[in-house]
Amino acid sequence: MPVASKSARPMGRPPDSSLQGRRRAEILDAATTVFAEHGFAAADVQEIANKTGVGKGTVYRYFPSKEELFLAAVDHGMRNLKQAVDAAAKEAEHPLERIAQGVRDYLTFFDENPEIVELLIHERAHFRDRKQPTYFVHREANLGPWRELFRKLIDAGVVRDQPVEQIIEVISDLVYGTMFTNYFTGRKSNLASQCESILNIFFHGILIQQEDAKHGK
Repeated sequence: MPVASKSARPMGRPPDSSLQGRRRAEILDAATTVFAEHGFAAADVQEIANKTGVGKGTVYRYFPSKEELFLAAVDHGMRNLKQAVDAAAKEAEHPLERIAQGVRDYLTFFDENPEIVELLIHERAHFRDRKQPTYFVHREANLGPWRELFRKLIDAGVVRDQPVEQIIEVISDLVYGTMFTNYFTGRKSNLASQCESILNIFFHGILIQQEDAKHGK
């Protein structure tokens, strides 16, 4: 009687990558909620599993340790931020409106997802030995198109000729600081109004034209 080859038929179904991707995202969404509510140290992986509707072992199959799960949740939040900002900015036809829309959607994202701000705070508290926090890793990785946009605006004579890195640093720090201020103090003004105020100062400054010329700007 011939012996069937071990490779004659597949052993079980191949992994469903789309299902795995959805499950991974569900775990990260649940982890974001639990870590934000309890902090990294006090968060229980079992609660994350319960919220996801899976066993604790399943969570650990995706993320071998609590530390990896937490850092993946922060990374997940930053990827969602990029998607939100990029999607909105692409809809704006004029370059200046693209910048304005990027600012609006950046602040809107954190306003609607305050748990992500909590994760950034906890990451800084519990992972101080990291070379660079997740937020800044993503910021640096995603600034390329914005640098190119400002270079084109300078070449077109729309934006004053100055170092692009200086422009990027100022607006990045401005929205980053505003995000934390909103979170810690509670935003009192309408978000749309706040964004317009930021954009007005950023685009037009605070000096009238005569004073601007007097100071050689």
